[in-house]
Amino acid sequence: MKLFRHGLRGQERPGILDAQGQMRDLTGHVADIGGAVLGDAGLADLARIDAEGLPPVPEGTRLGACVGGTGKMICIGLNFADHAAESGAAVPPEPIIFMKATSAICGPNDPILLPRGSEKTDWEVELAVIIGRHAKYVPESEALDYVAGYAVANDVSERSFQSERAGQWTKGKSCDSFGPLGPFLVTRDEVADPQALGMWLDVNGNRMQDGSTATMVYGVAHLVSYLSQFMSLHPGDVISTGTPPGVGMGRTPPQFLKAGDNVTLGIEGLGTQRQEVQADPE
Repeated sequence: MKLFRHGLRGQERPGILDAQGQMRDLTGHVADIGGAVLGDAGLADLARIDAEGLPPVPEGTRLGACVGGTGKMICIGLNFADHAAESGAAVPPEPIIFMKATSAICGPNDPILLPRGSEKTDWEVELAVIIGRHAKYVPESEALDYVAGYAVANDVSERSFQSERAGQWTKGKSCDSFGPLGPFLVTRDEVADPQALGMWLDVNGNRMQDGSTATMVYGVAHLVSYLSQFMSLHPGDVISTGTPPGVGMGRTPPQFLKAGDNVTLGIEGLGTQRQEVQADPE
């Protein structure tokens, strides 16, 4: 299934894509795409609904982040060897973990807002993993059973905040609008192998990133298992698994986003995003 959320920010409603690719409204069946709905039983209940009989979602309706009620968004740094190389860093001996504030999460086509004082706002197409049920001390052999599905993420990053000021990466990753997520939560049964997905990102129509989840250093199963040794993972939590090479800071000369730019990105089978870059009006 391909699930989504639609409507005004803060008022998103649940939706499902029918067999013909028409967006349908799930209001009345579930309150949101989140919580217990993401477990195996909840997803099985949704699969039994006659999607073609549901009300259509009007064309042009805003899409929100594809999952609601996210308690934490965990990101993995330098998880592609070639991206580590372009960053001038060694491949880490264990996954690098940092958090992106949940207030950064937004719809897949919402604008990227350049924060006040931004000098080096960058792009990163990433595979997002949405957790479906409580996971703690999970063995790697069972880890994918805890995944509800997958989505496209753009781990937008302000590099000067991230790397040139004291402290942790989180402040360069958590500005409002820095977590576009969706358009769809694609359930795990539709993704035969999360380590075999092409991924790409364009800026103003120019291809910047062109990679595959096949080259991830630490795969999805390892990451879910690894993280569950240190913290409980809950339904709706998101793991953003790292980016292939081609980010702005790795180019010669470096290239960063400016107001008026357009970013388009996608992952095979998971859909596409499009964001216009704007100055934060606040």
